[in-house]
Amino acid sequence: MNIHDIMMQVVEKEGSDIHLNVDTPPMLRVGGKLVAVEGAPVLTQELSEKLILPILTQEQKDYVRVNKELDFGYQFQDKGRFRVNVFHALGTIGAAMRLIPDRVKSLEELNLPPAIAQFADFNQGLVLLTGPTGEGKSTTLAALIDTINKTRSEHIVTIEDPIEFRYRANKSIITQREIGHDSNSWQVALRSVLREDPDVVLIGEMRDFETIASAITIAETGHLVFATLHTATAAETMSRIIDVFPAGQQGQIRQQLAATVKAVASQRLLPAVDGSRRAAMEIMFANSAIRNLIREEKAFQIDTVMQTSADSGMMLFETHLMQLIQQGIISKDVALERAFRPAEMARLLEK
Repeated sequence: MNIHDIMMQVVEKEGSDIHLNVDTPPMLRVGGKLVAVEGAPVLTQELSEKLILPILTQEQKDYVRVNKELDFGYQFQDKGRFRVNVFHALGTIGAAMRLIPDRVKSLEELNLPPAIAQFADFNQGLVLLTGPTGEGKSTTLAALIDTINKTRSEHIVTIEDPIEFRYRANKSIITQREIGHDSNSWQVALRSVLREDPDVVLIGEMRDFETIASAITIAETGHLVFATLHTATAAETMSRIIDVFPAGQQGQIRQQLAATVKAVASQRLLPAVDGSRRAAMEIMFANSAIRNLIREEKAFQIDTVMQTSADSGMMLFETHLMQLIQQGIISKDVALERAFRPAEMARLLEK
């Protein structure tokens, strides 16, 4: 068995990930659950190297030898791309590979709330998708970018580490840049993007002070910026962004964030009744009330505004969970287990 056989299995099973770790057989994540690759032996260090090293260039092998880990993208025939993380654990080499489908699905195919489509209508400002790794943020962002690509004449620049979805230019032109391959660092790529005449900028992840500050600056200068962040609720997202900055700068950042943020969606993939996975979302649009709360250091009151603004497409995570229960898509137990606000979920279920 070689790595391409395993990649084909995850494609055929419509899985999402491959895990290669010494002392366990190769594992696939299918429907959110880990299963062993059929007929595969427990991996030794030698077997693990035989599976992983053939997909690395000599330059990448040298990098892993020195730095112990590496992220990169790998095109598998015409079946799709894999986002690969090669690492060392207990002195042995391992890898985690996320399958990125070759075709970008539409917002409708992803069964996302209709309000999400409004994210692609903005001309400028900051739009954030939040949640842990593996919850479908990149897939949703790709659908939004491709919606713009097919409906507007724009220059879209993506800065990613590594590149995941590859877009085919339609009405827009698309420049995709990969950290480590097309630019030496996030800081350099984000500093130079404004000289590339962009209309829309996708930042793969706002991971630290510098990338967050750059995203706000790019949005401030009249561009539409999409980015991801590892936070839960919309209110927590606003607080997290502000808390990244030194205390002396936080007042200024509140003003800038209030002026630039357009929308925040927090996404989770939940096990559905039919065995598939379904996206559940919390959606916030920055209206005047929410902008005032951000300026006045009252982000904790954002939930209240969202609850009273359903007519504009806003909804708490628990509201969407309730909709999915009523549609027979997820169970009550899943909703209670995954809710951001368990007490609010219990209250809705008691109605």
